[in-house]
Amino acid sequence: MSRRPPIPRDPQDKPIIWTVSISRLFDLFRDIMVEYDASADIEPIHLGFEEAAQVLRERLQTERCDAVIAAGSNGAYLKSRLPIPVVIAKASGFDVMQALARARKVSRQIAIVTYQETMPELAEFKATFGFQVEQRTYVTEEDAKSQISELKAMGIQAIVGAGLITDLAEESGMTGIFMYSAGSIRQAFDDAIEISRLTRLEASKGRQQPVGELRARHSINDLRGDSMQMQEVRQSIMLYARSPATVLLQGETGTGKELAAQAIHKESARARQAFVAVNCGAIAESLLESELFGYEEGAFTGSRRGGHAGLFEAAHRGSLFLDEIGEMPLNLQTRLLRVLEEREVVRVGGIRPIPVDVRIISATHCDLEQKVREGRFRADLFYRLAVLRLHLPSLRERPDDLVSLAQWSLKQACAAIGTRAHPNAQNELAHCHFILKQYAWPGNVRELRNVIERLALHLSAAPLQAITPGFLIKLLPELQSASTTSLDKLGATSHSNLSIDTDKSSTNSDRALESDLNSDLDSLMRKFNNNREDIARHLGISRTTLWRRLKNKKSLTEKKQ
Repeated sequence: MSRRPPIPRDPQDKPIIWTVSISRLFDLFRDIMVEYDASADIEPIHLGFEEAAQVLRERLQTERCDAVIAAGSNGAYLKSRLPIPVVIAKASGFDVMQALARARKVSRQIAIVTYQETMPELAEFKATFGFQVEQRTYVTEEDAKSQISELKAMGIQAIVGAGLITDLAEESGMTGIFMYSAGSIRQAFDDAIEISRLTRLEASKGRQQPVGELRARHSINDLRGDSMQMQEVRQSIMLYARSPATVLLQGETGTGKELAAQAIHKESARARQAFVAVNCGAIAESLLESELFGYEEGAFTGSRRGGHAGLFEAAHRGSLFLDEIGEMPLNLQTRLLRVLEEREVVRVGGIRPIPVDVRIISATHCDLEQKVREGRFRADLFYRLAVLRLHLPSLRERPDDLVSLAQWSLKQACAAIGTRAHPNAQNELAHCHFILKQYAWPGNVRELRNVIERLALHLSAAPLQAITPGFLIKLLPELQSASTTSLDKLGATSHSNLSIDTDKSSTNSDRALESDLNSDLDSLMRKFNNNREDIARHLGISRTTLWRRLKNKKSLTEKKQ
């Protein structure tokens, strides 16, 4: 049971909290808020999403609010659009188990629909107890409606979820089981009051609680992927978060190094303090020094009156993320090393040391050890920065995640432009896996996300457009060479020396790819009842090319026998 927050001595010290919700969660908020009358001024607001964000932003211009409480997709939407802390009410594991038990009493055909993330623990529960439950996720209300319709078509009779999901389920003639308990909502109230108290305490000390760009917006759940490599990454993040030691993140561009840095911060004891990020390669050397260490009044022409606190001071008690640390000039490396050793910073033009308590997380896409050997990076600084090291795998190293990442990106991209792909879009995208996997993705997840955003925009203009290999090749020219090679592999009598993958596993990947392509042709023949014209049109190739592929595939099969 959570500890009830202390009652303020002065009524004017009471935190001001707004609960923002729709559907049945509004009633639960309203019922519990009376228990906190002595601890906080709480106002329920029956709004959601953009309407709520607009009203709250307008009110914040003239009114004070210390924290907002919301849940699910509504909470996630507000969290990125409001300048004050948003506490997300979350259903506990016990809540979910209780809700599933209630659903099981209604029917054995049950499902759970959650916002964005599935529940990995539920898979273990299903395996252990033989409990059959379908898991689905949603991003937008339209997406949620689509999921409910598909589940109804599957014969599901009871659905566990938040208010939006249960309302949609009941509108569709199914039973909706609300998964939030009073205990979980009380925990959200306790968290909001504590955050409000700390915010005001820090403000009274002259150090404002981190908001906006000084707050880590991403968590460990944003590092998506079920491959063994990503599971190891998440396990390392949870482990490293328990230590105050420096962390060096290494990986290619677009692999999610800053996401990992924010996740380490959010899982650590410093989570409620500032997360400050700076790209050492994007700021001129003359400015980087004053940005990092600050400067005193009169330190240089144009300096601000009264001086300026640097990023080390801004990150006091929190975390400082130094991106592209390999681009830092040598003379600044010396100053950074001194800050790490002495735990104090001296502003440019000043003489007074200022104590700082900062955890350093750095990242690079280059080989720092090679730079050390070449004399372009200080060895002593490297060892201080790399107490803990974490490699972020490229997409080429985790091809099993590619399709699920593409499907997730399509959902997000469609939601961002207020549209929804046709119901079969996810399956069609999965069917194009051989083209997606053959491309090298030098920009990794960032490039994949950008490519899928382009796809989503075209689908919004033509909602019934099927996602076929031919359509992808036409729309995404970067996949052209990869797709040509992929189709040609069906006619190969031996493995080519194609070097899409630069790592040592490329040979195994090619064999797996060839097997997948052969399986795809088999499935297409069944799907189109051996109509080669339809298959060729689906693949975006000529009938002659398809005939050659099938002939060579038959020849390969006979040789294996």
